[in-house]
Amino acid sequence: MTVRIAHTAAVQKFFETASGFEQPGGNPRMKAIVHRVLTDTIKVIEDLDISTEEFWAAVHYLNQLGARQEAGLVVAGLGLEHYLDLRLDAEDAAHGQLGGTPRTIEGPLYVAGAPLCEGQARLDDGRDPGTPLFMQGVVRDVAGQPLAGAVVDVWHANTGGTYSYFDPSQSEFNLRRRIVTDAEGRYRFQSIVPSGYGCPPDGPTQQLLDQLGRHGQRPAHVHFFISAADHRHLTTQINLAGDQYLHDDFAYATRDELIAEIRFSEDAAQAKAHGVAGRFAEIDFDFVLQPTVEPKAQGRRERVRALEA
Repeated sequence: MTVRIAHTAAVQKFFETASGFEQPGGNPRMKAIVHRVLTDTIKVIEDLDISTEEFWAAVHYLNQLGARQEAGLVVAGLGLEHYLDLRLDAEDAAHGQLGGTPRTIEGPLYVAGAPLCEGQARLDDGRDPGTPLFMQGVVRDVAGQPLAGAVVDVWHANTGGTYSYFDPSQSEFNLRRRIVTDAEGRYRFQSIVPSGYGCPPDGPTQQLLDQLGRHGQRPAHVHFFISAADHRHLTTQINLAGDQYLHDDFAYATRDELIAEIRFSEDAAQAKAHGVAGRFAEIDFDFVLQPTVEPKAQGRRERVRALEA
């Protein structure tokens, strides 16, 4: 039988002390959060009869997670990042903020400061032999009017499923650009069809997923930040129709409204018009932004990102 002491006055007082409640300095919000983490942790230990060996194995796992910089993968894989989206969706519904393109997770691989282009851009550096991709669309408001001067910040993986900056073999800002929409609210870019990817097979995220009997694969997708004056910032991504993991994404990012139809063609005349030879792909996808007068809502949410630390 599990010995239970968490409810005793002595243990409760001990964790209040550990949380800094008796100290005049410090951050009250942080004290409250740490106290809750500590008290919930000891409740888990007692409710599930966590052994000393299991406890220290968990501590070692956290060390491994930090050393491999995979915390962002774990929170995605356990559904916590998706939960934050669901919570924001519920808040929007409660305040009547409906309509527009759905949000979905940012993921851990954004890099700030990609080159800024007017109207259209070439994302890839030409070194990846992937299928050329031509994507275009319009950024609109909820009334259907195009938003000129909106910024479409786009990034995606290469055909090996890796991202520039995090993959040193790729050139700087490869497959990353910011595109300012034209007078008709339109953006265009040329790139390559991205591949999905999986968690590193030897990493702590996949180790945990193995214990849960789950895979760590993501479908092919393209990430976006969309922003415009007097409109709410949108963090989203599109998933490519037909991918085997489309509805089995380990990060739970797929939303039906964000599935993009991708058209493959070998039409020589169309290929020539695009300036390529052979097989190519096309995607059309529009984005709709909600209005806001709050300056904070017009920018992306704060978190530590590459080149922003």
